[in-house]
Amino acid sequence: QVQLVESGGGLVQAGGSLRLSCAASGRTFSTYIMGWFRQAPGKEREFVGGISRSGGSTRYADSVKGRFTISRDNAKNTVYLQMNSLKPEDTAIYYCAADISARDYLQASTARYDYWGQGTQVTVSS
Repeated sequence: QVQLVESGGGLVQAGGSLRLSCAASGRTFSTYIMGWFRQAPGKEREFVGGISRSGGSTRYADSVKGRFTISRDNAKNTVYLQMNSLKPEDTAIYYCAADISARDYLQASTARYDYWGQGTQVTVSS
């Protein structure tokens, strides 16, 4: 069982920045591919980005590419989402997720992730 706890959400003005954190339980965090997703009211949950086990590879949705950066610290069992140049359309609940399979590819589908955090609200005002 893997427990994921997000933090760092809040209210920010357009153009501002936020850094989300996701702390994971367990001693095998370094074996998980980690992803960030978001869900806006009335919309489906969508992929934001993912990071490989070592942190050497990342993948981003086109909508956040160049503005968001995912990183991880395996010694702290934590993955981060640095969000810069935030826009009102980035407003959503943000979730981290863990893919504990043996796959190497950074999946964008929610169905490929096994464990989810409870989410943290990010609101960007115009």
